[in-house]
This record gives sequence, C-alpha cells and structure tokens, in this order.
Amino acid sequence: MTRLPARGADDGNAIIEFVYLAVLLMLPLVYVLLIVFRVQAAAYAVSSAVREAGRVYATSDSVGDASGRAFSAARIVMADSNLTLSADQVEISCSPSPCGLQPGSQVDVVMTYAVALPLVPRFFSDRAPASVRVSSRHLEVVDRFQAGPTP
Repeated sequence: MTRLPARGADDGNAIIEFVYLAVLLMLPLVYVLLIVFRVQAAAYAVSSAVREAGRVYATSDSVGDASGRAFSAARIVMADSNLTLSADQVEISCSPSPCGLQPGSQVDVVMTYAVALPLVPRFFSDRAPASVRVSSRHLEVVDRFQAGPTP
C-alpha cells in the first residue's frame, strides 16, 4: 500500500503571496510611470506652444493683433494635448522695448504650466505638492527681410 505525502497547511499560498506582493509592488510603479508620462507630455506641449506663439507673434502684421494671435496659437497647441491654457500662463516681451516688430527685433515668450498629479485629492494641495511645474522659453527673431508693421 502506497502512502500519499502529507499535505501541509501552506499548500496553495505561494500563488496568493505572489499576487499580493506583485500588486503591492506594481501599483506604485504604475503610478510613478503615469506621472512621468503626464509630465513629459505636458513638457512637449508647453515647448511646442511657446515655439508656435513666438513664431506667430514675430510674423504678425500689426502689434495690436500679435498678442491675441500668439495666445490663440499657444492655446490650440495645448488643446491638441488635451490641456487648457489661461492668459496668465504666457508672458511675451520684446527687445528693443516697446514691441515694434521691426526687422531684427527679438520676441521672448515664456510659459509656465502646472501639471496636476493624478489621483491626488484636492485637500492635500495645502499639505503636499499636488502639481509639477513645467516651463519653457523661446526667443524668436523677427525676420530682417520682413516689412515693418503696419500702423
């Protein structure tokens, strides 16, 4: 007569322990990757938006229309990445000042955007940072062969 090996009390627990540890270790990793990807996407969007805003500003026909057109271009680029942009996040300055859009003048565009961290409750915002700031700067030179702005 053959005897069966005695079964221990731990049979089948290895799979449960593995799943428990995998979930325990993988969830923070997935969360960190989610944050990194969101911040990287916002960084690319901000960089592209600043570049386009500078180009649109420098190629505008009049100084009065340049700021509105530049902000609209930046807002469209940010909307392509499902991000919203407010007017206080974009700063445009010129040298020589005031902006005359004369050939050879420089247009400096700076944008700062706060990327909200996913799954962080709003009540933590005063205790811990709930966003990551992303900023970009672009310097565009008005083409020296461009005609001067129309008055």
